[in-house]
Amino acid sequence: MRDVASIIELLNQAHLGLLEACDQIPQARWKRPPPKGGWSAAEILAHLTMVESAVWSGAREELSKRPPRRPFWKKLHIPVAVSSVRTIKRKTPIPLDAKLVKARQESLEGYSAARQRTLKLIAEQSNRDLTPYRRTHPFLGSLNLYDWMRVLAYHEIRHTKQIREIVKTFHD
Repeated sequence: MRDVASIIELLNQAHLGLLEACDQIPQARWKRPPPKGGWSAAEILAHLTMVESAVWSGAREELSKRPPRRPFWKKLHIPVAVSSVRTIKRKTPIPLDAKLVKARQESLEGYSAARQRTLKLIAEQSNRDLTPYRRTHPFLGSLNLYDWMRVLAYHEIRHTKQIREIVKTFHD
């Protein structure tokens, strides 16, 4: 079994960074997209909530089954830290759910609740090796559940950068 403390620390640090960035967005601008286009902070939080929930659901589904044996070459993937890079633009394969685009406090509470579910799932599985449990990421390849938890943190870091880019537009 792996020591998940580093994964939990990465998830917590990424989340703190996001909350700090979101504090810089005034309520009046929360749902307003940046001047040059792109998602508003509210849309970013809706997206993050959707991804976190999808990963949580997928992890629970995988954990309910016996993991199949896979050859080494089917376990290869792009390094998960790539998820934090903003220079590589990707369109999400998950359409944005407009019902999740909410006011700042409600957005942050919803996303933080989703993160708490993820942390609880990790804690519940602390006596189990999650390496054999895998799901395919649409861009990175086949990831074990530990990698998926890291992806959540790196994905959050990526979108924290995006929120900071929105904040910079306030001064342009």
